[in-house]
Amino acid sequence: MFGRLHRQMALFCTLFTCGILAAMTALCLFLSERSMRETLRQSFLNDINRVIFYLKDQTVVESPALMEMEQSQYVMFLYDNGRPLLHNARKDRDLWQLAAKAALSEYQLDVTAPPEGSATVQWQLFPLRDGAGRNYFAAAAVFPRKCGGCLGLLAVFPLEEQDRQFAAQRRLFAVIDLAGGVILLTFAWFFVKRLLRPAEETRQKQVQFVAAASHELRSPLAVMLSNLSALEKARPEDRSRFQKNIHAEGLRMTRLVDDLLALASADSHSWSICREPVELDTLALELYEKYSRPAFEKGLRLTVTLPEEGLPPTLCDGGRVEQAVSALISNALSYTPPGGRVDIILTELHGGKMMFTIQDNGPGIPDKEKSLIFQRFYRADPSRRDREHFGLGLCVAQKIVQLHRGRLWVEDNPGGGARFRMII
Repeated sequence: MFGRLHRQMALFCTLFTCGILAAMTALCLFLSERSMRETLRQSFLNDINRVIFYLKDQTVVESPALMEMEQSQYVMFLYDNGRPLLHNARKDRDLWQLAAKAALSEYQLDVTAPPEGSATVQWQLFPLRDGAGRNYFAAAAVFPRKCGGCLGLLAVFPLEEQDRQFAAQRRLFAVIDLAGGVILLTFAWFFVKRLLRPAEETRQKQVQFVAAASHELRSPLAVMLSNLSALEKARPEDRSRFQKNIHAEGLRMTRLVDDLLALASADSHSWSICREPVELDTLALELYEKYSRPAFEKGLRLTVTLPEEGLPPTLCDGGRVEQAVSALISNALSYTPPGGRVDIILTELHGGKMMFTIQDNGPGIPDKEKSLIFQRFYRADPSRRDREHFGLGLCVAQKIVQLHRGRLWVEDNPGGGARFRMII
């Protein structure tokens, strides 16, 4: 699913961006070509104005401007009363006929005859296109003579060189756009892949979470069903033992379901806390009393250390903080071997912050696993299947600390073992 979504999003982003790039390129080319064409047209108009200014009152045609234009790219045609007066070396009969026909049909300018009823110069600038698709600027003018007759002018400027420049410019921009498309596709491919990676990892974690939760729920259910089956056939004096087992597994399942619901609420951002003033030193003493008996039964020494001076109340969710610290204490008691020690230490920090330290002298946690122990259903020792722990306690504790905008981490205990620090 994510592979297909990755391809579709990368392709869509590339096509959308390339469409914008192509539109901007087309607009830039259009504006650039229009500006260049207008500049060339203005230059052609200036040259024609100079020629017209010279020819309108002349009886003898001789001008350096004409000679210069003859030697340039211009194609010049001059007619004296319909007779050819000047055709430069690059004359083209078809081109002359095409320009003359266009001037006569579209603008009623006949360069071989004087204009009827007019004694002034008549001229027109117009675009021209031949049968081969070549473009030109053309000008036609008729100059009436005082002595009778007329002087006709046809000037044509080929735009082949400019059209070649435009074509080369378009090819260059097409290559640039193509290269940009390849770069955009490559960027979109890796960017979308990186963008989808968290969602893919989340989905994979959800699948693993459901599988692990199903496995953990199946274990107490199997024990309960087995004890129920045995209970039906057991003697009256043995029934209490099976009933206790069923009750214990029911409580175990309840704790697991509570943890799963807490994590589900945290994932959906619907898990909230209720802040109120809480005396954390009192809470630490209550937790010490709560876990003293389990620690004694496991042959462990449990201690609590509080500041000598009384601590001010801390604004927090006392129930959630107790749940988080309980998870740390329970984890330490579970992994510390008999004869070991677990310490509960409460310290006041600057800014009104409080820090719980839960440390033990057990086997400790390898450095490579320190970043993994807060994952769901993770156990530092996979071969150990402690029936009191599901691998969710530390994860739930971390979520609680995050809700309080605090910090929870683990480090090595200088005396051996692990040390968890939790700042609220």
